[in-house]
Amino acid sequence: MRLLRVGDPGTEIPVVLDDAGQARDLRPVTSEISGDFLADGGVARVRAALAGLPELDVTGLRIGAPVARPGALVCIGLNYSDHAAETSAQPPSEPVVFMKNTNTVVGPNDTVLIPRKSTKTDYEVELAVVLGATARYLDSPADAAGVIAGYAVSDDVSEREFQIERGGQWTKGKSCETFNPLGPWLVTADEVGDPQALGLRLSVNGELRQDGNTKNMVFGVHHVIWYLSQFMVLEPGDVVNTGTPAGVALGVNDFGYLREGDTVEVSVDRLGVQRHRIGQA
Repeated sequence: MRLLRVGDPGTEIPVVLDDAGQARDLRPVTSEISGDFLADGGVARVRAALAGLPELDVTGLRIGAPVARPGALVCIGLNYSDHAAETSAQPPSEPVVFMKNTNTVVGPNDTVLIPRKSTKTDYEVELAVVLGATARYLDSPADAAGVIAGYAVSDDVSEREFQIERGGQWTKGKSCETFNPLGPWLVTADEVGDPQALGLRLSVNGELRQDGNTKNMVFGVHHVIWYLSQFMVLEPGDVVNTGTPAGVALGVNDFGYLREGDTVEVSVDRLGVQRHRIGQA
């Protein structure tokens, strides 16, 4: 099942796409696609009510991030061996964890703003995991499947000078406004199937720059969620970015960093496509 939110920022309408791709209004079931909705059996209620939900014409409407107000946005660094190699880093022995400010989350086609004084704004296609239940001290990676609501496309936009050359704090290079386009959809875990068999691609102005597969993760999705649960409590609606494959501008000097006016297209198999323009703050 594919869940999304459409409309202007702050007033998005919750929507579900049925098997034929027809948009249906979710407001008879819920006012919002949020952590509370996911934790309270919301997906099951939508399935039960799907055939009776009113059709909705979403033509021309903005698409928002598919989850409203995630409580946490947790990220995993260097989680593809080819990406570690291109940045001259060794594959980590344990997941590298950092946080992004949750207000970086914007819609999949919203404008991404290059920060003031930025010289190295970069892109990272990632598989995002959306929590549907609390993850606290999970016993094993096998238990992670039970707390995952679904998956989405994410672009972990990064300012490399801020991240690497300004005191070594990744968070300030990752948390600039608009730095995490998410969506277009939250696709439920049952529809996605094996999260370690998904192709990821990113192009800039039509030029393919990243072309990877989640099978090449150093630490798989279930391991990541289990691992994080040993150090923090993940709540329903939280989002976990699981790392990026090779091809970022930091690692391939010929590509160059993002510039105002660029168009970035990001996709993950079965999860849809996002297209955003690059603007200037």
